[in-house]
Amino acid sequence: MEIVKIGVLGIAGVMLALQFKSNRPEYGLYLGAAICLVIFTFSLNGLGTLLGRVKELEKYLKGSGDYIGFLFKAVGITYVCEFCASICKDAGYGAVAGQIEIFGKLSVLLMGIPVLTAVIENINAIAG
Repeated sequence: MEIVKIGVLGIAGVMLALQFKSNRPEYGLYLGAAICLVIFTFSLNGLGTLLGRVKELEKYLKGSGDYIGFLFKAVGITYVCEFCASICKDAGYGAVAGQIEIFGKLSVLLMGIPVLTAVIENINAIAG
């Protein structure tokens, strides 16, 4: 039922922001950013619940806590970068949004290198 609330909140916020777009476009931008922050806080609440459930699963996945941590960090990086890039696009700064997206992709790639190294080491240990 939360998704319906978020959807209605988003649509209502956009409709309200459109009212300001012709006369005071900066107010529309501020309103859009505020709606994004409210939706972001709802997402963080859901993420907390998800984190609790994953910690329960971690009991069964011995030794893989680091990998689950990497996974959550990667999801967090992509979510924050997408959030910031969307706000920049709405403000008309597409180039800045593109750079934020590239930075996010590179950050996830760099974060994944230790995991890839561990996988390659395990394959070499099994094969050799």
